[in-house]
Amino acid sequence: MDKNLSALKPQQVWKHFAQIVNIPRPSHHEEKIRKYVMDVARSLGLECREDEAHNVYVRKPATEGMEDRKGIVLQAHLDMVPQKNNDKKFDFEKDPIEAYVDGEWVTADGTTLGADNGIGAAAILAVLEDDTLRHGPIEALFTATEETGMDGAFGLKEGLLRGDILLNLDSETEGELYVGCAGGLDANITFEYTPEAAPTRNRTAVKLTVKGLKGGHSGIQIGTQRANANRLLFRFLNRVSASCEVLLASVDGGGLRNAIPREAEAVVLVKTVDYETFVKGLKAYEETVKAEFAGIEDSISIEAKECEFPKEIIAREVARNLTKAVVGCPDGVQRMSVAMPGLVQTSTNLARVVSDGRTVKLQCLLRSSVNTEKEALGEALAAVFELAGAEVELSGSYDGWNPNMESPILKAMTESYKALYGTEPAVTAIHAGLECGIIGSKYPKLDMISFGPTICYPHSPDEKVEIASVGKFYEFLVHTLENSPKK
Repeated sequence: MDKNLSALKPQQVWKHFAQIVNIPRPSHHEEKIRKYVMDVARSLGLECREDEAHNVYVRKPATEGMEDRKGIVLQAHLDMVPQKNNDKKFDFEKDPIEAYVDGEWVTADGTTLGADNGIGAAAILAVLEDDTLRHGPIEALFTATEETGMDGAFGLKEGLLRGDILLNLDSETEGELYVGCAGGLDANITFEYTPEAAPTRNRTAVKLTVKGLKGGHSGIQIGTQRANANRLLFRFLNRVSASCEVLLASVDGGGLRNAIPREAEAVVLVKTVDYETFVKGLKAYEETVKAEFAGIEDSISIEAKECEFPKEIIAREVARNLTKAVVGCPDGVQRMSVAMPGLVQTSTNLARVVSDGRTVKLQCLLRSSVNTEKEALGEALAAVFELAGAEVELSGSYDGWNPNMESPILKAMTESYKALYGTEPAVTAIHAGLECGIIGSKYPKLDMISFGPTICYPHSPDEKVEIASVGKFYEFLVHTLENSPKK
């Protein structure tokens, strides 16, 4: 297993990424990565500061003869999504990512890699460090806690940035320029209950486990129609309840709000006389689901194993209402874009379902490039769960980023890409919440583009970044800086 990332090219970028993967940086635990960035900036004699929202800002003056160019803000976020396989022992707050070279890719051993957005941050550091580059005034903006709420972008103060152009380095397909993104809305749902004593007579305790799903980014991968582990779990509970009584003791499904759930589990009680019927029904259901997701999810596993008997169960009426509501909850792609074929316009992801003995809490992340559709979807989702007796809070709404096809930097970067590679880049929008939308609301005159190397399966332990694409991405970035528009 080749772990020497620093030997890869471009060496300036991979050198910093090799350091970044060794620094624990899940959302809300970014102190060490902020220190690393500021230490690099100070070692170069550059102006740098940390703001109240824990963003890091660095300024590099224009090189001689380039003072007449428009100022460019290079932007990336510092945190990463902490996802791992269940059988992987790993502490994201303490352990370094075990990154290694796998053929033409760099990936990690059983965890997310953090190329989202570590490669972008590494590229900015490489630009700051390289005195051979020609460029106009540069500002580097490293934002905080993007993955769990875009806290840094929301907390960014007006008046800090001086530049005319913002290059967001947080896209995940080389050769594509993103000129728009979706807005988002969080739905936090709570079922309160008084637990009931678990009936022990003639009952069998069973742990149900859904696993083997691909998961992934709930915006970028939502259009692939991947299975949602929470939905699969509750669909079975709803189906099997028609043939035998099943009592729900606990549930723990999904993880982060912006990741499609890969795994979910529940402890249930089944009448012992119905146990064989239960297991037979589960096997038939597993085959049904495998057939439905053939070619999309090839490793679906739904298992039932006897387990330790719980002392309490979720109140029966609440469990029934919860099950029905999850089955009826909107999930996945809701509408495709007419203006840009192939682009998801509106979606929702049932990211989390977890019980704690007194409540069952659910999280959904809604996305849309049409604000009114996002609001309408939130109303529909709230209606489903409120009818089931839950409390629903809709919060954290942010607008999308509307494309500007007449953008000067879009024209300049299209010309740069064609000059380098003989073909024009694809110009598109993304069904994800890039920080451009939020930053643009604070700095409406910024001309913005988002681009990056090819990263597959972000937000999942299968995350990997294509080595060759990092080289093209950085070469393109440098060429863009050297050929930036004049003021």
